[in-house]
Amino acid sequence: MPISTLMLVGCGSDGRPVVVGPGAGVVEVRVPEGASISRVGHLLEEKKIIRSAGYFKKVATGTILPGIYAFSPSDTPEAIYQKLNRGEVSSTRVTIPEGFTIKKIAARLKEKGVLADESEFLQLTEGLEGKLFPDTYAFAKNVTAKEIVSQLGGQFQKQTKALTLTREALIVASLIEREAETDEDRPKIAGVIYNRLKKNMRLQIDATVQYALPEHKARLLFADLKINSPYNTYLHAGLPPGPICSPGLPSLKAALAPETSDYLFYVQGEAKGHVFAKTFAEHRANIARVRRSARP
Repeated sequence: MPISTLMLVGCGSDGRPVVVGPGAGVVEVRVPEGASISRVGHLLEEKKIIRSAGYFKKVATGTILPGIYAFSPSDTPEAIYQKLNRGEVSSTRVTIPEGFTIKKIAARLKEKGVLADESEFLQLTEGLEGKLFPDTYAFAKNVTAKEIVSQLGGQFQKQTKALTLTREALIVASLIEREAETDEDRPKIAGVIYNRLKKNMRLQIDATVQYALPEHKARLLFADLKINSPYNTYLHAGLPPGPICSPGLPSLKAALAPETSDYLFYVQGEAKGHVFAKTFAEHRANIARVRRSARP
């Protein structure tokens, strides 16, 4: 909604002051920390949001909270006070998709104008990869990086409260999130990961290499698979040392309830689903078939 200056102040049928202005316009006002009701009343009067600071002082019978607020032309002094009393600050909605890394989350928050500087957020979230829950959030315009981390981390705790989530399961869930494209495939891919771990086979998951690289690549080269990183599952057996993204609930649940099978390999098929194989020979045949079907 666009921000504009209100042009006219009038009174309602009950004689109480109301604001009249452009129908789609709103005015944003910053209420300072520790500001008195009298000071806020004068601030609102100066901004021509209310007509009388004295009248506002009469209806504002309790406390008011600091922050940036948006007031519409139809808001009465009573409604304005209720917003200030409840702390209904102006907010920005931001969606954090499943599979985002902390760096991507920071970039999305900055893009949406919620973060002015990503550095503090990145410092506060060190060691929290995988524990910032992907969801849609409403952030106040004056929200701090610490408060953002608290919201995302709190949502993770809330969503995973009913799950017996180990660190191993969280890491596996992050791998599933980056590998699977359908909910049907998630338990199957989880089963493959656990099967390979039991046999001490290298996972050889491209997404772990992408996580180790300075920048994401549209296509990995053979040279990229040799990057010296504990996250490179082409070089190192076992799980990477930590999660590689923020997994959603379907991936978390798949990591805790993998599908039992003898599959050790998978390759993305023609559509979003994957084709699974028990032996390397079957896997090579599946790759060849997928490549043939992809030819024009």
